[in-house]
Amino acid sequence: MKIDWKRKLSSRKFWGMVAALLVSIVVFFVSDQGTVERITSIITSAVTICVYIWCEATLDESNK
Repeated sequence: MKIDWKRKLSSRKFWGMVAALLVSIVVFFVSDQGTVERITSIITSAVTICVYIWCEATLDESNK
C-alpha cells in the first residue's frame, strides 16, 4: 500500500487540519497557564487529528 503524497498534500482537508493545529498550538502557548483556553486548545488539536483520520479512512474505504 503506497501513500499518494501529491494527493494528500493538495487536499483541502489536510490543509484545514494543519491550520486548525497551528491555531490550537498558538492559543496554547499564548494563553495563561491553567486557563480554559489552554484546555480547549488541547481538545481542539486532538479532535482535529481524529476527524482528519476518520475522513481519510472513510474515503479510503469508499475508494476500494
